[in-house]
Amino acid sequence: MKKTLLATAIVGALGASAAAQAATVYDQDGTKLDIYGRIAMGIAGGGPEFNSAGQEIDDGAEFVDVYSRLGLRMSHEVSRDLTAFGRLEWRFSGDERNTDQGFNEIRQSYIGLQSDQFGTFQAGNFDSFYKDFVSLPFDVYIDRGLEFAGHPTQSRGDSIGYYTPELSGFTAFLQAKYYSERGLTEGEQTSEGEVIAPQGGVRYAQGPITIGLGFVDDVQRGGGNGEMLYGLIGSYDFTDQFSARLGYETRDNNNSYVPSATGDNGFDKVGLGGTFTTGPWAFTADYYNVDRDSQDDSNAWAFGSYYNVSSNFDVFLELADGDAPTVDRDTTLGDLTDDVYWLTGARYHF
Repeated sequence: MKKTLLATAIVGALGASAAAQAATVYDQDGTKLDIYGRIAMGIAGGGPEFNSAGQEIDDGAEFVDVYSRLGLRMSHEVSRDLTAFGRLEWRFSGDERNTDQGFNEIRQSYIGLQSDQFGTFQAGNFDSFYKDFVSLPFDVYIDRGLEFAGHPTQSRGDSIGYYTPELSGFTAFLQAKYYSERGLTEGEQTSEGEVIAPQGGVRYAQGPITIGLGFVDDVQRGGGNGEMLYGLIGSYDFTDQFSARLGYETRDNNNSYVPSATGDNGFDKVGLGGTFTTGPWAFTADYYNVDRDSQDDSNAWAFGSYYNVSSNFDVFLELADGDAPTVDRDTTLGDLTDDVYWLTGARYHF
């Protein structure tokens, strides 16, 4: 199995197979419309026993929706080298918490132009290019487990982006999100005012190796601390079945920034992980060390097990601890399992 087949096996096992499972409902004269989605249900439990205020909370098991969604993918061939495209994707919660309404989130809503010669330009509401080109090797978990910057990072809405065609394995990207205050009164305006948050970088993918180097201007209006975030993350396919990943991410400390109970200020993160596939099975494991400038340091780990019952149906089990204790001679089994979050369930893709 070549590298592309390994990637397909991993993606299929993890369930991110919207493209493969999409049903074409219209394809004529260069215009195409696909519909795709998934219904996912599970049971979750565990996690922290105390909230940010120090109050003890119930961390028992609960039936949950696991990010069900429905999407449309559209394209039209303008010429041999130019394609106009659009994407619209909704998220819905298919459990008792959302039975009084339909969809509860528009995940993706963007349009663009793609050229094999000049690259791709898009605008609207879409995932962070930093995630797509840099931190993607670690984005293998359905729920918790990714400690590097993920898909909402200074993205989603009021964004424009461009990435080049692949040239000898290299792809460069640039994206900007605009935070407007149009329509706000003087009392409603923020202290930061109107802000533009750029991000960019380059990815190299050739043979068994993939390396992404990027930056994000992590402005406070988008949930950051106002400092630049940098990342260098890569993966290597040792065999047809085993892929390892290693990454480093850093952000300077901002002395005037007051982080929330779940937020960070300045930090250095190092992550190490791998994925192993065999037949319909896939297994993932990751470990992070987080060195914070003005807060306590921590360890984090995640583990996932996935099984493809068929090309449309998979089952899974994930474990994660975002603040794991350091293992030493005084560490007990209870210390290691106190705050472990678990999620198990099944998904049907269409």
